[in-house]
Amino acid sequence: MNRTRRIPLNATFAVLAASVVVYTLMQSLLTPVLATMVTELHTTQGTVTWVLTAYLLSASIFTPIMGRVGDMLGKRGVLVFTLLALALGSLLAALATNITVMIIARVVQGVGGGALPLSFGIIRDEFPRGRVAGAVGLIASLSAVGGGLGIVLAGPVVDALGYRWLFWLPMIATLGAAVAAHFTVPPSPVRSGGTVSWLPAGLLSAWLVCLLLAMNQAPAWGWGSPAVLGLLIGALVLGGLWIRAEQRAATPLIDLRMLRLTAVWTANLVALLTGAAMYAVFAFLPQFVQTSPAAGYGFGASIAQAGLLLLPSSITMFAAGVVAGRLASIAGAKRVVVLGCLIGGASLALLAAAHEHTWQIYLSSALIGVGLGLVFAAMSALVVAAVPPSQTGVASGMNANIRTIGGSVGAALMASVVTSHVMPDGPPEESGYTLGFAAMAVVLVLAAVAALLIPEPAVPPAPETEKPAAPGEEPSCAETRPEIRS
Repeated sequence: MNRTRRIPLNATFAVLAASVVVYTLMQSLLTPVLATMVTELHTTQGTVTWVLTAYLLSASIFTPIMGRVGDMLGKRGVLVFTLLALALGSLLAALATNITVMIIARVVQGVGGGALPLSFGIIRDEFPRGRVAGAVGLIASLSAVGGGLGIVLAGPVVDALGYRWLFWLPMIATLGAAVAAHFTVPPSPVRSGGTVSWLPAGLLSAWLVCLLLAMNQAPAWGWGSPAVLGLLIGALVLGGLWIRAEQRAATPLIDLRMLRLTAVWTANLVALLTGAAMYAVFAFLPQFVQTSPAAGYGFGASIAQAGLLLLPSSITMFAAGVVAGRLASIAGAKRVVVLGCLIGGASLALLAAAHEHTWQIYLSSALIGVGLGLVFAAMSALVVAAVPPSQTGVASGMNANIRTIGGSVGAALMASVVTSHVMPDGPPEESGYTLGFAAMAVVLVLAAVAALLIPEPAVPPAPETEKPAAPGEEPSCAETRPEIRS
């Protein structure tokens, strides 16, 4: 069935892109200013890390839930809701005078995680078939760009306006995106119906909280501590109960049969591994370059200077996302994912071997952006093509969620490696960073191996051959699209 659009596709895409970028910016925007928040909120270094952990946990829970609700009730309304929740959380955070209110605000902000799967679903509903893969790939790249861009922007914003503007500016942008989404995103033509299964939703939340809390606290508490082991066992038990509840639910939150599709589970495995490497680099490379040269390494960079060293990754990640669709049409999406993993692995191997000069950091940063941009763009398009339109939101939401879980694992492992090599009464030894970056290079090589298992689409994406639209109208878009089956 064809539909004629009265809203320009470019306007819809711009709003979706803005929504995803604002959400992903909040993942990393606060990382460089945690020390400032310790003083401003009268808290401790250990407690302030919950500002990051609370957002991560909340987003991990709400990403698949909002994707499912959007598939059921309509993606436009749910997207506006998630953006308003992100804006409300930003307002609370900007006004927070103590750490408790700040953590609550970050939990509210995490509802914005639904913007990513909802955007993927809207693109599949609204865009012509030949443009879906490219648009999905670009949104996926922007989601990764936002994570790195947050570190770049934090320094200049804090220097010029103060750290609270790290919340005021996103709040203003998010409110604008919510209003624009209401007027530029058409009502969903594809809805799955049904209701939310609250028992599976609760169990999903419980095992994710246990798993991510264990990953985030393991470096501080110790991997063999009773608390970490208890949380990991709890995650395993609750995960089993969640699977059983999903199988029995009349309208499951996540169709587990979908997760068994070869194209889906292999893409999720790649997402887990690449997420681990990306988050580890974005979390620890700024610390590395901020270390005083008196330690025998590092550059004594300020927050703003550390962000600039990561700027090449954001630029090249976006550029790679733009060209990934074209490369996939030529060589196949699976080959693009494998190539991206190998480029990323080579960049981290280079970083581990050579980091004495700033040009080496810039080069490694640029290459990691190319690799991850290719991976995320091509991989997301494969996931969207692999499932029915009614499951686009939840499938892409789970892929993004697994990337976040991988990030927690990667950051925790990197922290354990780095902190296991610490100078007496000083910063970590250089060898800790070297081993950590080398380990993440190996992780990306493993991701390349996993990507070889991803099946290519049975029917390649159709080229852009839609008939020219009448003046003032957009091309019509087909609802039926090719699917991948395992």
